[in-house]
Amino acid sequence: MNVPKTPPSLAVQIANLPKLSMKDLWALWDKYFPQRPPHHNRAYVEGRVAYKMQEEALGTTLLVKTQLARIGEAQSNIKTQRGVEVQVVPGTVLVREFDNREHRVTAQADGTFEYEGRRFKSLSGVARHITGTQWSGPLFFGITKNNKNKQKRGTK
Repeated sequence: MNVPKTPPSLAVQIANLPKLSMKDLWALWDKYFPQRPPHHNRAYVEGRVAYKMQEEALGTTLLVKTQLARIGEAQSNIKTQRGVEVQVVPGTVLVREFDNREHRVTAQADGTFEYEGRRFKSLSGVARHITGTQWSGPLFFGITKNNKNKQKRGTK
């Protein structure tokens, strides 16, 4: 009886990358990337291909990517124009009175926000829905403060 071979595990595939010829390694690269890198460093190519293989096999959700970006920003010594992004714990209910009406938004575990039975990707989307104009969601719900009116050093 012929039993079909199961493909090797992801760990085995990655462990075998150094054993591949450059021709075969480039074939894998071409599968995952639209163009070849400017430098042809084998270790670099193997590392990028291994990452893409894992990403394809294990998947990466938008939430995971966002969380990784936040961790990177928090650990980075590089100063950017943006401040640290505000994180709202899932289950948190944000309340804001606007136009003589109380608005309640609940933070969800997947990083979205629920308002009146609808899901929004961001607090800014909720604020835009409520007001009809562009708003910073964290500013609208009072999580952050507007720094534009702060005095500059040395001025009175």
